Amino acid sequence: MKKVYVGMSADLIHPGHINIINEAQKLGEVTVGVLTDQAIASYKRLPFLSYEQRKGVVENIKGVSSVVPQETLDYRPNLQAYKPDIVVHGDDWKSGVQAKTRQQVIDTLAEWGGDLVEVTYTEGISSTQLHEGLKEVGTTPDIRLKRLRRLIDAKPIVRVLEAHTPLCGLIIEHANADVEGVKREFDAMWSSSLTDSTAKGKPDIEALDLTSRLQNINDTFEVTTKPLIYDADTGGIPEHFAFTVKSLERVGVSAVIIEDKVGLKKNSLFGNDVEQQQASIEEFCHKIAVGKNAQITDDFMVIARIESLILERGMDDAVERAKAYIAAGADGIMIHSREKSPAEILEFCAIYRALETQVPLVAVPSSYNSITDTELADAGVNVVIYANHMLRAAYPAMNDVAHSILEHGRSLECADKCMPIKGILDLIPGTR
Repeated sequence: MKKVYVGMSADLIHPGHINIINEAQKLGEVTVGVLTDQAIASYKRLPFLSYEQRKGVVENIKGVSSVVPQETLDYRPNLQAYKPDIVVHGDDWKSGVQAKTRQQVIDTLAEWGGDLVEVTYTEGISSTQLHEGLKEVGTTPDIRLKRLRRLIDAKPIVRVLEAHTPLCGLIIEHANADVEGVKREFDAMWSSSLTDSTAKGKPDIEALDLTSRLQNINDTFEVTTKPLIYDADTGGIPEHFAFTVKSLERVGVSAVIIEDKVGLKKNSLFGNDVEQQQASIEEFCHKIAVGKNAQITDDFMVIARIESLILERGMDDAVERAKAYIAAGADGIMIHSREKSPAEILEFCAIYRALETQVPLVAVPSSYNSITDTELADAGVNVVIYANHMLRAAYPAMNDVAHSILEHGRSLECADKCMPIKGILDLIPGTR
C-alpha cells in the first residue's frame, strides 16, 4: 500500500477532519501528523485540547494507521523522515499564512516523486469557529488553571495584559493583530493590586482584601476564558498566604506573584524614594514553601518577584535570591526594574539563563517600555506583563470627556472620544 501522510491540528474533531481522513484512506495507509501545541501556537491561538488529548482522539478514528507528532508548522522534517507517497490536505491553504507551507510540501514531495492531493474544504465548520463558540459557552476553573503552564511550554513569549474590570477582560479576550501573517493575541490577564485599588479610589498599600478582589475576578471569569495571574503584593504573613493560594486555586487562577518585601506595601516604582524594606532570603523562601505546600494541584504556580534592582541592592543580590527562591520551590521568577533602559534586565537575563537550575522568567516592562516582547523572548523571558496600561489609558480619556462636557455644556465636542452606543451593544454578549 502507498504511504499517505495527513497533517492536522485536530483541535476539536469535526466533519471536515473526518472527510479528509476518509479520502486519505482510499489512497493508502494513513499516518496522521498531529501538530504539537508549539507548532499550532506558532501561527495562531493555543489549541483547546492538549497534544496528548488530540493524539488520543485521532488514534481512535477509523482509517488511521498511526499517529506521530508534527513539531512545526513546516511539514518538511516529517516528510523527510517518513517519505510518504501522498500528502492529503484540505484545499483551504492556498493563501494566507499556510501558502508558503503548501509550496514547501510540493517541493519536498517532488524529491521522490510524491503527490499532493487536496480535498475540497468542508464549508460551514472549522476548529476556529468551534473555538469561538466555546468562548461564548465559557470554561471551567480546572481548564483555565492549567492553561498558563501550557502556554509557557508552547510559546516563545506569553503576553499578559492588565484587567481591572470584566470589560477589560472582554477587550483582552477579543483583541488581536495580524503581524506578517501570524495572528497575535493576549494570552492571559493580570489582576494588578495597583489598578484594582486605584479603580476603587484607594491607595496601593494592600488596602483591598482578598474577598473584594476575588469578587472582581469572578465577575471577569464569567465573561472570559483566558487564564489569569494574580498580583498578591507581599503575600502577607505566611499563614495568611496559604489561604490566599487555596482561594485563588479554587476559582481557577493560574498563578500568584509575590514580592520579597515586608512592612507596609509601597509601589515598587518609587524605589528608594520611599521607605521600603526587603525581606531576608530565609523568610521569603519560607513564604514560598508555605504557598507551595498549600496548593492542591500541580498546575498552580507561585512566582517569586525579586525587588533587588528596584531597591538598588545590586545584580549579585538579585541572582543570589533567584537561586534561593528556585530552590525553595518557586515555579517562576519575576525580575523587576524601574530603569528607563532595559540594560539591567537584559544583564540579569544573561546571567539567569546560565544558571544550572531555571524556572520560567517574567518581566514587566512598565518603565523600560522601548523593548519589544520579541526582544525579551530572545533574551530568555517567558512571560511579559503589561501591568497597568488599561487603567492608564482609560483615566485620561474619561477625564477629558468630563471636562469637555463641563466646558461646553453639552457632549457634542467629545463625541469623537466616545465609543458609539452600537459598539457597546456589539461588545457585550446578550445586550441586543
